[in-house]
Amino acid sequence: MHNKLLILVLLSILTRSNAQTLGGNTVYNFLKLSNAPQLTALGGINISNQTSDIGLAFNNPALLRPAMHTQTSMVFNSFYAGIKNYHMMVGLYQPSLKTTFAAGINYFSYGSIAETDMTGNVLGTMRPNDYVVQVSAARQYGEHWQYGVAAKFIHSAYGNYRSSGVAMDLGITYADSANLWQASLVAKNMGAQIKQYTGSSAGDLPFDLQLGISKRLAHAPVQFSLTFFQLHQFNTRYNDTLFNNEIGVAEDSKEKKYIFDKFFRHVILSAQLYVSDKVEVTAGYNYLRRKELNVTNAGNGLNGFSLGVGVLFKKIQIRYARSYYQNNSSYNQFGLNLRLNDYFGQGRAK
Repeated sequence: MHNKLLILVLLSILTRSNAQTLGGNTVYNFLKLSNAPQLTALGGINISNQTSDIGLAFNNPALLRPAMHTQTSMVFNSFYAGIKNYHMMVGLYQPSLKTTFAAGINYFSYGSIAETDMTGNVLGTMRPNDYVVQVSAARQYGEHWQYGVAAKFIHSAYGNYRSSGVAMDLGITYADSANLWQASLVAKNMGAQIKQYTGSSAGDLPFDLQLGISKRLAHAPVQFSLTFFQLHQFNTRYNDTLFNNEIGVAEDSKEKKYIFDKFFRHVILSAQLYVSDKVEVTAGYNYLRRKELNVTNAGNGLNGFSLGVGVLFKKIQIRYARSYYQNNSSYNQFGLNLRLNDYFGQGRAK
């Protein structure tokens, strides 16, 4: 039965990988933004990092573990122009079902914006927002395998323009604790709109097929991660010839292959240093972000890089991340992880 289930999950991933489009032509693109400080510090996408942070399981349900029973993640992210992001997630292990469950929400508030008609007359104010509510479950198969599924309800509201959708994530993880490495495969955002924005047709969700591997060194306090994303479409380059002409970038007389560039647009590199059993320092590099946000003939600083630190106490984890977008532009993210059974009695998971 378990073998059949794993085969079904793999077939669903491979079949669905050809049925979605990339960002720019999709709806609900806020689903691609990082919900947790550790994830932000790891480059924005990571599905294999070996950690006890339940926040990472929001992006890969197969990372849920019984040890995350009653662990609660609360995150605050402040963007420019008054945009706020809030995230909360809690885990629960059910021994009789041998299943770890989790529920979470990721909410974006874009502040108050004047609502006008076509002639500019102010009609009032609107408070646009996006959010996704998610329920996840994961089980272990054999000694090394873990599989999980997440069901999502998605909603966007921009004044009179509202939309709702449903989606699913499927994940498989293989962990080799003896050799200190872990690998994962995840298919994200397989679903559809159930209510379209006013005056628009149905749009595709930002599907993503991701593969990741993390390896912790046996004789050094360091873990490295290599993450591949958007594997269902190799060429993700976008060449805006009009923009290039406006800023004076000459077009080549013959077409280049850009094999190196196309490959690394799917790659995120990250490393985590364990300063002690209570302090973690994380760094990540997102090549796609740097290439898409770099400004030609200008200093682009640490664009594409991200940094973070975690302080892990017995009853609370405090995490902070800073990610860089273009020169002198960065965002800060704060998060707290609490284990509620430390406050309300011993839980069932060890």
